[in-house]
Amino acid sequence: MSDQIDNQEDLLEEKSKSQIKREMLELQALGARLSTLSPELLNKLPLSDALLKALEEAKRHTAHIAKKRHNQFLGKLLRSHDVEAIMQLVNLADHSTREYNERFHLLERWRDRLLTEGDAALQPFIEAYPETDIQHLRGLIRHAQHEAKRNKPPTASRKIFRYLRELDESQRGLK
Repeated sequence: MSDQIDNQEDLLEEKSKSQIKREMLELQALGARLSTLSPELLNKLPLSDALLKALEEAKRHTAHIAKKRHNQFLGKLLRSHDVEAIMQLVNLADHSTREYNERFHLLERWRDRLLTEGDAALQPFIEAYPETDIQHLRGLIRHAQHEAKRNKPPTASRKIFRYLRELDESQRGLK
């Protein structure tokens, strides 16, 4: 009786050919996506030297079949990597993903909150981003508030957003 239960569990754990093929196609798609990223971002990802070299070579392949074959090779190399960790960092850095947009909107909300609430919002922000240069940020906030009162273009507000994005990227390991 227990032999039958063990056999059934083994059957449930085995992957079908279709599932294996889907996983390989996902790895190939990830390889193709990685080949479009900048070298600076690729160096921040947990990738082996062989994979980095193959991603660098991917730019030289122009023919359709050559690209397809190289993507298969990239998928093969990705089998030995932590794909979840790579995907997480890529999604945070890729402009077309939901994670990037959520991060972008969060930073916009922080900027708006810092401009409207001032020092009251500064303390929670510093707790979230401890490496903040407080004097620099306060100066930017004052300057942006001054611009808003005078109906000038929001140059300082843009600077605040850039600064917040730099802090966020350095905290997440993207910069």
